[in-house]
Amino acid sequence: MKLIYLDTCCLNRPFDDQTQAHIHLEAEAVLLIMARCAAQQWEWLSSDILDYEIAQTPDAERRARVDTLARYAQRHVTVNDDITERAMALETLGEDAFDALHIASAEAGQADVFLTTDRALLRRAARIAGALSIRVVNPLTWLREVLHK
Repeated sequence: MKLIYLDTCCLNRPFDDQTQAHIHLEAEAVLLIMARCAAQQWEWLSSDILDYEIAQTPDAERRARVDTLARYAQRHVTVNDDITERAMALETLGEDAFDALHIASAEAGQADVFLTTDRALLRRAARIAGALSIRVVNPLTWLREVLHK
């Protein structure tokens, strides 16, 4: 069974402006992935850093919606010293602090894939892919790959 880590950008995508085609398609991909998790075809991994970032969402209505989605995750990673140390190592490679914590949490939880709609994170992760033990990919790209296999 595939274990999937969805970052905060993914959880926000269904609530973004759907008039842009790429945003709408990514939102649909995220919702399809969540549906597969709900049907227990795949597992969804969340983390303390995901919870923290959701709690920082300034818009109360959006925060409540995203938090409701996040509660459907089947597994959870608690940030510990090993994850913090790994995140600091990823930062030295050029990763953003929060993104490094997300990646380190996904690695620690042994996720099969880390999904994000954050283009900057995707670019940075591609540059350091050899140093990661997890693949970082856009949910639409990943879903297309998985469904066409």
